[in-house]
Amino acid sequence: MITARGLARTYRTRRGTVEAVRGVDLDVDAGEIVGFLGPNGAGKTTTLRMLSTLIAPTAGEATVAGCDLRTDPVGVRRHIGYVAQSGSTAPEATIGEELVDHALLYGISKSTATARGRELIDQLDLRGLWERQTKTLSGGQRRRLDVAMGLINGARLIFLDEPTTGLDPQARANLWEHVRRLRGDLGATVFLTTHYLDEADALCDRILVIDDGQIVATGTPEELKRRISGDLITLTVADPATAPAAAQVATGRSSGGDSASVETDASTVRFRVDNGARALPALLRDLTAAGVDLDGVEVRRPSLDDVFLTLTGRTLRDDIPA
Repeated sequence: MITARGLARTYRTRRGTVEAVRGVDLDVDAGEIVGFLGPNGAGKTTTLRMLSTLIAPTAGEATVAGCDLRTDPVGVRRHIGYVAQSGSTAPEATIGEELVDHALLYGISKSTATARGRELIDQLDLRGLWERQTKTLSGGQRRRLDVAMGLINGARLIFLDEPTTGLDPQARANLWEHVRRLRGDLGATVFLTTHYLDEADALCDRILVIDDGQIVATGTPEELKRRISGDLITLTVADPATAPAAAQVATGRSSGGDSASVETDASTVRFRVDNGARALPALLRDLTAAGVDLDGVEVRRPSLDDVFLTLTGRTLRDDIPA
């Protein structure tokens, strides 16, 4: 559904040339839900805008929905849906007016647009709201309307830019279900950007991570998590004076196998092991033998945030705009 090779975009500024995207290669298969992650300034939005024909690439080539990005951008636009982060509805317009007007821009007849629009609002749980003004909709309803507008042209490839930003947890979970249904019920391919790693973990078949204008990792959520060496064990000792002894025990059990792989902070000791559940019984016996009493122990599997920190040196959460 998407194939890109050497995709690049440079900008000229007063201070010189800025390489926003530097030779991106990516593939997205039909029917996939693919997450595109990256810190602010990494080239994520620029890549998305190139693939959706909003800006032209400086170099490279791509085929999107069967159309060449450079030689047939109009063909690309006919076959994709694009849902911007900020939305694009007029407050005084009704849901029906927005959907029909958007379809008319694609040359779709009014009767076809009306029928297709009514079908979409039913599929996206907006039934009964055809005459409702968009300014009266909740945040979740407005985002579902944005998705419906992105699908009104019959698109089988939809780009979602930060689809749940600003939504409350219930509305986010509701929209997640609708995104899954885009693939399950409509057979759509979804390419989404997000700043929520739990969202990428829950929704995406595959994740692409971009940093400094280049793809630095690709894989399923589980494949990316396996790049982190083991589960994280956090020990909280009852007596801070025993923390060095706990750290010594941890060193012998850690996947790193040396003191550098163990973090000690006052009464807390952190380290990674290959299998936390399996390692815990022997670890507790060693700590008891060393005279270390614990106030608490926590075992946590690697998360996508751990992956992101390892790949980019920072957490994605730190880059969420205020």
